[in-house]
Amino acid sequence: MSAMPVEGVETAQDSLSGFTVGVTATRRREEFCALLERRGARVVSAPAIRLVPLEEDTDLLAATRDSLAGPIDDVVITTGVGFRGWMAAAEGWGLSADLAEHLARSRLLTRGPKARGAVRAAGLNDHWTPATESCGEVKQYLLDQDLRGRRIAVQQHGEPLTDFVAALREAGAEVIEIPVYRWLPYRDASPLRRLVTQTITGAVDAVAFTSAPAVHAMLRSARADGLEDSLLAAFSGAVVAACVGPVTGEPLTSRGIRTLQPERARLGALARALARHLPEFGVTRLVAGGHRLEIRGHAVVVDGELKPLPPAPMAVLKRLADKPGHVVPRADLRTVLPGGPNRDSAEHAVEMAITRLRRALGPAGIVETVVKRGYRLACQRPLP
Repeated sequence: MSAMPVEGVETAQDSLSGFTVGVTATRRREEFCALLERRGARVVSAPAIRLVPLEEDTDLLAATRDSLAGPIDDVVITTGVGFRGWMAAAEGWGLSADLAEHLARSRLLTRGPKARGAVRAAGLNDHWTPATESCGEVKQYLLDQDLRGRRIAVQQHGEPLTDFVAALREAGAEVIEIPVYRWLPYRDASPLRRLVTQTITGAVDAVAFTSAPAVHAMLRSARADGLEDSLLAAFSGAVVAACVGPVTGEPLTSRGIRTLQPERARLGALARALARHLPEFGVTRLVAGGHRLEIRGHAVVVDGELKPLPPAPMAVLKRLADKPGHVVPRADLRTVLPGGPNRDSAEHAVEMAITRLRRALGPAGIVETVVKRGYRLACQRPLP
């Protein structure tokens, strides 16, 4: 399905106008939110995790001293920011010269171009980088060699590389795990809990993840409230789980969830991937009452003009659009209103939602009343 250009929206084919995106990032959060907002998205910020300052991390200090206790044959560097942080922390401990000397005598295996750039910026030489930027290819590269007796340091990237490390140890290597940064739950858990609920109820169209620990944190938050299955069902349904790369997406893909990933693991590429995907697959297009409609997450584009809608009118419009041209009974529309079908004065609430919907749409004749039966979108289709 190709995206139809939308007149009157800030950009055409790749506009996020009318869509709501949840952002779980902590690091570079403002930058990523700005990338999405410039494309017209409504952003729900819900930081999922926070970093332990490296200079305060006793586990990293212990791993660094362990690394310096003897020669290191190979060093696996998974992220540029992690490597730079390690070197900076070592400088604060007075160990930077010793660490740099050890690394200069080792084979430095960098997972991707950012890690490679950080190594070169430190005045060191990288030995090899996989084409796929994946830890899996680095692991296979090492396993294809005789690892018996080799001493290998593996830089973590927020979550333990359990399978990676276990495979190297099984092959006979001594492995030192370097926890260059550790993640803890964000101090205020309420935004993430709200985002879990918004995801389950469809109040957001996508949730963007920039690290695997953030995915784990959201799953843990949902599990604590007994909502993990509902969250996974939402990601299997209408809500897009957008991940900056395969490492970030692994906690979801391992659960059978299909994720949206850019070709390159970059924030800008992730924003562009969302801007291409949501207008193409997250939009219902139809003609009603002689007017072109594009129904998006929290807005409708009427003849090229973007019109945001409150939750109740939007829920009613989406239900009418499920059966364009057919009559939808009031009882059916009551079930989609925020608050559920048993709320007080539900009949009046449907009428109010229809009134607000017509007012927001503007042109008359888009939503028709069928006396004593319900409502319909005035599409070119006979009444049932």
